[in-house]
Amino acid sequence: MELLDGLDDRQREAVTMALGAPLAILAPAGSGKTRVLTRRIAWLATNELIDPRRTLAVTFTRKAAGELVDRLARLGAGEVTAGTFHALCLAQLRRRQAERGRELPALLERKARLLAPILGGRGDSQLAAINEVAGEIEWAKARGIAPEHFVAAAHVADRELPRPAEQLADFYARYERDKRAKRLIDFDDLLWWCAESLETDADFASSVRFRHRHIFVDEFQDISPAQLRVLRGWLGDRCDLCVVGDEAQAIYGFAGAESAVLVTFARHFPGARTVRLLTNYRSTPEVVNASNAVLGVGAGVVRPTPAAVRTNGATPTVREFSDDTTEAAAVARAATRAHDRGVAWSQIAVLYRTNAQSAAFEAAFARAGVPYRLPGTGSFLARPEVKAALSELRKVERAAPGRPLADHLADLVASPPDSNDPDGSGEPNANGSDAEPSDVAAPSTERAGAADALVRFGNEYLSAEGGTGSLAGFLAWLTTATRGEGDIGGGDCVELVTFHRAKGLEWDVVFVTGVEQGLVPISFARTPEARAEEQRLLHVALSRAVDELHVSWVAERVVAGRPRRRKPSMWLDRITGGGGDDPEPVTPKQARADARRRLAETRAQLRATNPDAPDIDRALFAKLKEWRLQTARGADVPAYVVFNDATLEAIATERPTTRVGLLGVAGIGEVKLERYGEAVLALVDEHLTTSGDVAR
Repeated sequence: MELLDGLDDRQREAVTMALGAPLAILAPAGSGKTRVLTRRIAWLATNELIDPRRTLAVTFTRKAAGELVDRLARLGAGEVTAGTFHALCLAQLRRRQAERGRELPALLERKARLLAPILGGRGDSQLAAINEVAGEIEWAKARGIAPEHFVAAAHVADRELPRPAEQLADFYARYERDKRAKRLIDFDDLLWWCAESLETDADFASSVRFRHRHIFVDEFQDISPAQLRVLRGWLGDRCDLCVVGDEAQAIYGFAGAESAVLVTFARHFPGARTVRLLTNYRSTPEVVNASNAVLGVGAGVVRPTPAAVRTNGATPTVREFSDDTTEAAAVARAATRAHDRGVAWSQIAVLYRTNAQSAAFEAAFARAGVPYRLPGTGSFLARPEVKAALSELRKVERAAPGRPLADHLADLVASPPDSNDPDGSGEPNANGSDAEPSDVAAPSTERAGAADALVRFGNEYLSAEGGTGSLAGFLAWLTTATRGEGDIGGGDCVELVTFHRAKGLEWDVVFVTGVEQGLVPISFARTPEARAEEQRLLHVALSRAVDELHVSWVAERVVAGRPRRRKPSMWLDRITGGGGDDPEPVTPKQARADARRRLAETRAQLRATNPDAPDIDRALFAKLKEWRLQTARGADVPAYVVFNDATLEAIATERPTTRVGLLGVAGIGEVKLERYGEAVLALVDEHLTTSGDVAR
């Protein structure tokens, strides 16, 4: 009964609901979803309804998996296997290959290694091309689309491509052929190969299903079609599945997530039951109401606002600033005041929509003497103390190759390695640094912490492998499990973080900045689906606050090197209680039809003239490439999403000075015109003026 202490009626229902049918727990922000998930696993295990050694808990980040394991250990269910889809698939495939006396192909960490020789070129143009093609390959593989079906699939999806679909399909096919020839697999292959093996190899499927009889999935709104296929393979014809998620926090549709699987859970898993948690225990009523006010039918979320149980707190503030520099300085002062009254720096966060917005806050915080941190700027595996620990593991494994990995890990904790010897050469500063050993040595606490972290990861790996394993397998698992998560850990610093990276986190005091049109929603969110995801993303950002929420926007922001007037976000009035309905909904089909009609009418005007094509303006082309680079960074998207090289060359050749003229450039349609037309025309005009040329 201790496992049920402190739970409300809905939470208790979710924890104790009988097995026999799939279960979906709908858990809004702050409703205690992790608590409910871990209590359910522990309660079922304590009552001998599930075997923790045969239980699989799936998360979407390694950090979440680690936290889940730690909580379960405290609840007496520490034998549960937990991990991300990719890491678990890797472990299962390695085990399958080992049982057949084969080695798993090497893991390709970066597609550029194979795409560079395929695409040719060099420098920035090659890098842009690699990003373009890699992005399309990842889009296709997340949806289970093979090279031979790429053209048709892109057409059906009405996907805006950076190159002709046939060319992209050819690059995709060549990439896959080269990968097979070199016996390599990429991260996308882990899901494909595991799912296919579960569907075609009865012995493998039987083995996996025997080891993982009970399956729990966290953050289920983020599942992709490829991951859903793996999950179905793990389940087979069983129904022992419990998922937790929140449709209001579905913010990864652009990356292939299918949140509809959670919303329509019973359709995908017949006979399923659903429990909805209704109480927010994290935030003040004022924060709960503000963060939920931005939702609605337009956001694709229809659910009651969770009841807040905390006493009333401070009313959220909404402020307008003249520009982003003024906004950043004001946030730095407010953060300092919060710290002066007792709030730890680490309990203060500044959230923004794109990475480019961090620059103003970095400068303002540096001037104000406020410590800050940019999560994800480092890699856990790149830390000196972690490198030293891994080097030590390699050294002892070479000395005793037959010794179990678990024993080597135990020794690592007993005697943390010296981070002055990161490569195991026995020589300090073997990395060639000019610094003295004392300058690069990690404190003993950091060395011990790295060893502890690796042992914890090692135990997770061994659990996923079924108790056996190797150092090579552990290193591959570690690379996969920590991919894309950045550094782990922090210190007493204010967090500067994007809306997306803030998901799953919380702080006492939160500043949600840049809430203006063009950023919230982002300028390229043109379809109803994209705008709905932007609306949910704002909800995620606002709901990170525990005690205080401060929202701001600026009246002028520099765009493409020039100051531009800005308007407050269409959803800002909702935060202050001003309400405001969503714009009249337009279906994707209607939007495309209207755009094509306007495009046809505009291009008809262009047929009246047929000027001779001039030579490319190389100076303008260089300026356009620099603008594209900055724009892509500011929007946190690959460069090809803005324009490809062929389109930039066409602009530099035609040098259009009107919207009609720009629309006549090959590669520019109605959507690109609306997103980037103003900035491009301003850049062309400035170039023609400074160069003394005459606009045509």
